[in-house]
Amino acid sequence: MKLQRIIGWGMSIVTGTLLVAGVVAYLRSGNSCDDPPGPPLRHPIKAVVYCDYGPPDVIRVADVEKPVPTDSQVLVRVRAASVNPLDWHYLRGTPYLARTVMGLRKPANVRLGVDFAGTVEAVGRSVTRFKPGDEVFGGRTGAFAEYLTIRETGSITLKPANVTFEQAAAVPVAGVTALQGLRDQGQVRAGQKVLVNGASGGVGTFAVQIAKALGAEVTGVSSTRNLDLIRSIGVDHAVDYTKENFTTGVERYDVILDNVANHPLSAFRRVLTAQGRYVMVGGPSGRWLDPMPRAAAASVVSWFVSQKLGFFVSSLTASDLAALAGMMAAGKVTPVIDRRYRLAEIREAVAYLETGRARGKVVIVME
Repeated sequence: MKLQRIIGWGMSIVTGTLLVAGVVAYLRSGNSCDDPPGPPLRHPIKAVVYCDYGPPDVIRVADVEKPVPTDSQVLVRVRAASVNPLDWHYLRGTPYLARTVMGLRKPANVRLGVDFAGTVEAVGRSVTRFKPGDEVFGGRTGAFAEYLTIRETGSITLKPANVTFEQAAAVPVAGVTALQGLRDQGQVRAGQKVLVNGASGGVGTFAVQIAKALGAEVTGVSSTRNLDLIRSIGVDHAVDYTKENFTTGVERYDVILDNVANHPLSAFRRVLTAQGRYVMVGGPSGRWLDPMPRAAAASVVSWFVSQKLGFFVSSLTASDLAALAGMMAAGKVTPVIDRRYRLAEIREAVAYLETGRARGKVVIVME
């Protein structure tokens, strides 16, 4: 009994200590917005910042110092950027579990945006891959700005000549997610049947075209208003989810790329082939844990069945950006742009994407 009491006291002390530490960490968490004013900016540029988590109203366009490239970096004049669900997840600080990385009480990094396309203005003295005047595209935090710096070995590659800055800016996050989801996770091969659930969105419009480029027979699922769009980018079969439930049909698919997660896992398994692969790249956007519970369930189910089911988060790489550049140069992939906004209209751009009704990508055009 005495040992049990000692163990109980010890656990209580540890729990209390962790709780106090968590509260202190939460209260002390902040960002550069809390810093006292610094000296006047020598070379101010416009950039998007957000000092607190919240709706698009917390976003503002502020003056920041123009970045200077280090020896291994390039300085890019941003000509266009694009908005991703990733951006509004950072803005909202959801799922809340992710705040252990993003910042507990406030965002640790106040800069927003990832996708960019622009012109190299200057390079560090050790840079050999790029030179001033090169037209490039890629991804890095803080892309909603007039200028940014990025390592030459980072997620950046040359823009194809037949692609506009706006089109190139639409590619990085969505394009790489579709490419890695199909090629690596789905292991798509020529002749296979691929279904893209949510074919008219940012990732979906790339996935349809990439699957076709890989030689697959592609079925795209969208709403009635988007059927013409997904047909125009190459689907072999278009399914209107408002009129037809593909999970109850007779067709079987080798790979399903799921951007929506609007059916139970058992329903997706029903229309997979015996060795089929289900790749979840999007899903419910709850405040606390989503989409992790469904992702965990998919992984567990995979242990007991011949099909492979799982959740996937892409990783931007220069090599995959170059692969997408090659597809665009060959005319196999053409980015779909729904709406264009100016940098000053960033709040409206994020709010529109958050409605979930965007067809393809939402692009920010620098003035």
